[in-house]
Amino acid sequence: MEKLDSIIFYNIDKAIRAYRNYAQRQLKTKGFKITIDQWLIIKAILENPGITQNEIGDLVFKDNASVTRIIDLMVKSEYIIRQVHAKDRRKTNLEVTKSGKKIIKDVQKLVEDNRKTALEGITNEELQIMNTALLKITKNSLNH
Repeated sequence: MEKLDSIIFYNIDKAIRAYRNYAQRQLKTKGFKITIDQWLIIKAILENPGITQNEIGDLVFKDNASVTRIIDLMVKSEYIIRQVHAKDRRKTNLEVTKSGKKIIKDVQKLVEDNRKTALEGITNEELQIMNTALLKITKNSLNH
C-alpha cells in the first residue's frame, strides 16, 4: 500500500496548507489585522468590479456561507462596503474602502516576501514544470 507522502495530491494539499499557515502567521506577527482569505477577497473585488459573492467564492475556492461570513467581518472592519443593488434588492454591490485599499498596499511587500521564502531553492525551470503540471491536472479534472 502506498504511503501518504508518496501521493502527489496529498503533497500538493500539504504544501498549500503549510504555505497558508506560514503566510497567516507572518501577517499576525507583523501586526496586520487581515487574514489570507480576507486579502484574497479584497483582491478579487479590486480586480473584478461588480463581481458577485458567488463569483468570489468560485474565484477563491470558498463556499457561499464562508464568503458571506468573511465579507461581514470585512464590512465591520471597514475594508469593504456592501450596498444593495439599485435595480435588484436581492443583489449587493461590494466596494473596497480606502482602508481596504491601504491594507492591500501595505501587505503587498509581505506577500512577496512570503512567496520568496516559500519558493527558496526552487529554480525557474522547476516552477515552470510544476505550473504546467498543475494546469494539466486542473484541466484533466475539469474535463472529466
